[in-house]
Amino acid sequence: MVHPGGSDAATWDGVTRRLTDDFRVVRIHRRIYAPGADIVLPHSMATEAADIVAVAELLGSPVLLVGHSSGAVAALEAALLDPTAFAGLFLYEPPMPTRELLAGPAGVRARSALDAGDPVEAMRIHMRDIVRMPANTVDEMFADARVRAAFAACAPAQIADDEALDALGVGIDRFATLETPTTLLEGGLSPAHLRERLADLAATCRTRASSRSRARGTSRTSPLPTPWPASSGRWRSAFSMREAGQEKTAPGPTGRRHRRPADRVRSSRRRDLRYRLHAAQPEIKPSWSPRRSCRSRRSGRAPSGPWPGPWRPSRPTAP
Repeated sequence: MVHPGGSDAATWDGVTRRLTDDFRVVRIHRRIYAPGADIVLPHSMATEAADIVAVAELLGSPVLLVGHSSGAVAALEAALLDPTAFAGLFLYEPPMPTRELLAGPAGVRARSALDAGDPVEAMRIHMRDIVRMPANTVDEMFADARVRAAFAACAPAQIADDEALDALGVGIDRFATLETPTTLLEGGLSPAHLRERLADLAATCRTRASSRSRARGTSRTSPLPTPWPASSGRWRSAFSMREAGQEKTAPGPTGRRHRRPADRVRSSRRRDLRYRLHAAQPEIKPSWSPRRSCRSRRSGRAPSGPWPGPWRPSRPTAP
């Protein structure tokens, strides 16, 4: 797993917890984001691609490579560098310079602010003019002193990251020959230019096993560790298909029928526990009903309608 810019390998903590029971998960801490890193300018995506390939060679096959943002761009470049190193790619919004540069003049202004000793302003330019988040949202973020301090700490690496993306040049025709099965993911609330770049990339990577999906309710600043991939089973689908030797790596539709048997057992045990608590203390009306959806946990109101009755476990469980 290759983390995005402005962060570190801890970005993947939420996803990793969901996968480690069944898969070996390796997170790469990109060299320019390591604490106290000596950033050599100009930084290049070729260097990051070589790092990723070197790690993949230590792991053995099959390797499913996952990347987010500029980490996804590095993953793409790694797949071009050594197409045989990876069984598949799962990429969340790689900001490729498809029709125009990502940073452009804004990147020059960000570098000038950083060289002038103002890393906070450099990151403000990055978020507002390069990522293109709404200006009022950026102002609200930077009103918090802790946020400003976090951004200031990663500013040198982030601006070098932006420059490395622009150094790739406009155009992605080189990915037309990419044969590695690839899944591209976009955030439903992300800036429009990022979705456009992803659509251009999806049109170029027309391999037999490429697909494009949308994560509803997610944005550039709420990436994969949010409930979407963890609860839907889509991550497990992307991993298990390659392990089973299937051609298609695109995750299938979500739903209860796609859950693993172990997931269904855990869900059944949680339901049985709620029934048991009700049977022990019937005067307490729980805030959960298996027969209807209620919002009493948020509103504090008791659910309407009758409780479904005494506890009937779906399978024998230990007390």
